[in-house]
Amino acid sequence: MDTRSKILTLAGALELRPPVVMATGYFDVLRAEDARKLQKIRDRTGGQTLVVAVLPLAGELLSQRARAELVAALRVVDYVVTADDGDVERLTESLKPAEVARLEAEHARRNALWARQLREHVHRCQTS
Repeated sequence: MDTRSKILTLAGALELRPPVVMATGYFDVLRAEDARKLQKIRDRTGGQTLVVAVLPLAGELLSQRARAELVAALRVVDYVVTADDGDVERLTESLKPAEVARLEAEHARRNALWARQLREHVHRCQTS
């Protein structure tokens, strides 16, 4: 199966029917802990349709589309949409998800830590 078929346009996502659960985040870079967290969300909500909104990120390592393709490859995810914050509001209003898990803050903290560690590693390599 080509998992890219799980990636919907905003219009396509707005046509989904409840019950759904949503998760939003940057997923740059997608990690095993993201997959575990999405599985927990799915389990907690009784296996409802899981829609993940991949948000834009300044200074991203991977394009938003590439990140959406990675998220779509996760078996636990039913649909993915690339979105901005305004789109997330429209999706939430239209789909009335049973739960919305906002992962952006967690992703931002993790990315900041990762970037700091990478800078320190490069600095160590250049000075040794």
